[in-house]
Amino acid sequence: MTFSCSHQPLEWTFSQVFGESSPGEEIQNVDIVSTLEFEKRGDYLAVGDQGGRVVIFERKDGKQTSNRYLSRNELEQVDSVTLQHPEYQYKMEFQSHEPEFDYLKSVEIEEKINKVKWCTVSNGSLFILSTNDKTIKLWKVKDQKVKKVKEMDLHQRIFSENTLLAERSFRSEQHVPQNLPSFSNGNYLGWKENVTDDLFPSQELHAKIDNNEDTAYARCQKVYGQAHDFNVNSISYNSDGETFLSADDLRINLWNLEINNQCFNIIDMKPSNMEDLTEVITSAEFHPNHCNLLAYSSSRGFIRLVDMRQSALCDDNARM
Repeated sequence: MTFSCSHQPLEWTFSQVFGESSPGEEIQNVDIVSTLEFEKRGDYLAVGDQGGRVVIFERKDGKQTSNRYLSRNELEQVDSVTLQHPEYQYKMEFQSHEPEFDYLKSVEIEEKINKVKWCTVSNGSLFILSTNDKTIKLWKVKDQKVKKVKEMDLHQRIFSENTLLAERSFRSEQHVPQNLPSFSNGNYLGWKENVTDDLFPSQELHAKIDNNEDTAYARCQKVYGQAHDFNVNSISYNSDGETFLSADDLRINLWNLEINNQCFNIIDMKPSNMEDLTEVITSAEFHPNHCNLLAYSSSRGFIRLVDMRQSALCDDNARM
């Protein structure tokens, strides 16, 4: 997808890697994009690849800083007067997952990012969930300002601490009172009165500080693992700001963001005999505004709507 500032229509092209590849260039498997997700206001875009990396892009032409989310009609009116297309620039990237090996099942776990989901923005920090086949991680992305020294001028009369013990730091014989102890080399123990002024003159250390540079760093806050026997295919952040769900082929688990060592299984489609298996879960999502409603789809083409207020185990569907 090519972003442009001109008033011409957007030019859409399909590309599953970053940048432009020259003809005949072999594309590495780790560079192939596996998932992407826009932040709710559209200010940020997160992209995950098969190498386990998450790359974040930031909107360049001005963020939607309003705290009020616009309705569909309002958004359509805003679109009608927009004079330029949005532009996104590179913000940062981090290594979210590494390849692992499950020795119990003798299975290699790829680092490929299956899904990324944005969480609520808080105190200027961005929170994002990412998952591979088995492990979910919560990342905090924080902006910071860094001052960098562009140039430093050291005066030649600034010496190391060894210079303080050199012979020039001691008084000569003709300027020393009779009661001071002497040494074999003829020097006497006593400091010159102006030694500090000679060695460390004021205004001699000059450092030119370059302009503040905005950088961002990512820190892993929580790791949610060992809860899925099958590969995780989707995660969804809840509008209550406290919980999220993760789904694999046969189960959907409910997590609390603050608790990473346990979860609650709300849907289990695994039959007692795996030979009776007729369908698997392909995706699961919370309702964007109602924290108790979720929908999940299956390989047979069914979409089921579930109300978690009906029962703790959501084995009955409100709608299908």
